[in-house]
This record gives sequence, C-alpha cells and structure tokens, in this order.
Amino acid sequence: MSYLWNEFNIKTFPAETIVYRDGAFCRDLSTIADGIIAPDMTRPIHIIYVGNVAGENRLDINVHGPNQRVYLTAKIKNEKPAFLNIFVKNAGKNSSIRGGVLIENNSDFSARILATHLAPETKILIQTKLIAGTASKSKLGAVADIQPDCPGTESDIAFSALTARDAKIEFIPSQRIHSIPTHADHSAALYHPSTPQIQFLRSAGLSGAEVNDALRDAFANDFDARFQYSQKHE
Repeated sequence: MSYLWNEFNIKTFPAETIVYRDGAFCRDLSTIADGIIAPDMTRPIHIIYVGNVAGENRLDINVHGPNQRVYLTAKIKNEKPAFLNIFVKNAGKNSSIRGGVLIENNSDFSARILATHLAPETKILIQTKLIAGTASKSKLGAVADIQPDCPGTESDIAFSALTARDAKIEFIPSQRIHSIPTHADHSAALYHPSTPQIQFLRSAGLSGAEVNDALRDAFANDFDARFQYSQKHE
C-alpha cells in the first residue's frame, strides 16, 4: 500500500491502520476491516483521516484494552462550510492516544474534540494546527474529561493557528478533572512570522510568495514530538 502513503504524504510506521478519506471510512485501505479497535490488539494502531470535508463529520476513537498505543494523523481541507466532531475515549489502563491534526480552512469550519479518560494511567495528547485562509471563520473547541477513579492520567489538548489578516478564529479549550492527573494541560496560540525570519528567507533569494509558502510549510510540519509516533512510546 505504498501508493497510499505517497499520496497522503504521511509518515507511517509498522501498525494496524484505520483510514478515512473525505470523511468516509475506507475499508479497502484499512487493515482493520471494521474500523473498530479490539481490546486484544497488541500492535500500534494508526488512524489516518485525510482529504476534503463538507457538512457534518464525525470521528470516534475508542480504546478498551490495556497497554494499547493509538496514533491519529489528520490532514483535512474545506472549501465549503464543515463541522467535525472527534470523540476520544480511553478506557484501557496504561493505553495512550496521541494525535496530530492539521486543518486548512478556506470557508466556515468548526471542530470539537471531546477527550474522555475512563481508566487510570491513560494518556490523550492531541495537537491541532489550523491554517486559516482569507475571510475564513474557524471555531475550535475541546473538552478534556478525566473521570472519577482515574488517577495518573496525562491529558494535553493544544491548538495553534497561522491566519490570514482578515480571518476570524475562536478557541474554546476546557477541562473537567475529577481525579488527580500526572499531567493536564491545554493551550491555544497564534503564530506570526517574525521580521528576522522573513528577512532571512528574502536574503536567500525567495520571492514574497515563496517566503509565505516556506513559512506555511514550516508551521504545518512542526508538530511537537510528544503528540507523534516514537519508538520510545512503544
């Protein structure tokens, strides 16, 4: 299935796969035919969510078994109004869900992440990056919910955005903490290229459009290692 990875331009690794394209589950591109994570799966699981979206969309990630490792890579675009709900539930002791989400919004886009810890020592770490186009409207919300009797959890929901000057953005991160976690954080930030960065790229001979493209690519590809696949997580 190397053609799949080349087309999506996604770093892959030895894992079971669940693939969605344009908001729809792709049975023929997934090694988990029903798209459901079984409690006894021992290999890492890579969920890939890519393509163009419009209207209402939903992604469910449910982990029930102990010691499971699940990774989410999402790269989506929209040219029409779209809404995406991501429901994440981790009920497997010592299991982790790590994710990197890249959204390119050229219209009106809303996303909501509900990340629920249902067992002790669970991890849900999701970083979302937004590239907001001209005259676009973006609303990104998240709730990290640590249920009772779930100590030792790690929760991190992070948002960052690179925006056109006339884009409108709303971040709504929140937490519900009912057990003492090892770590619980959420953040939201706007990225603005600095004058030295722009001057350096111009001095290298790049045109104005090329500078913008380089800064855009750097922002899109600079995901924190904590949210990505790593051998040390295995």
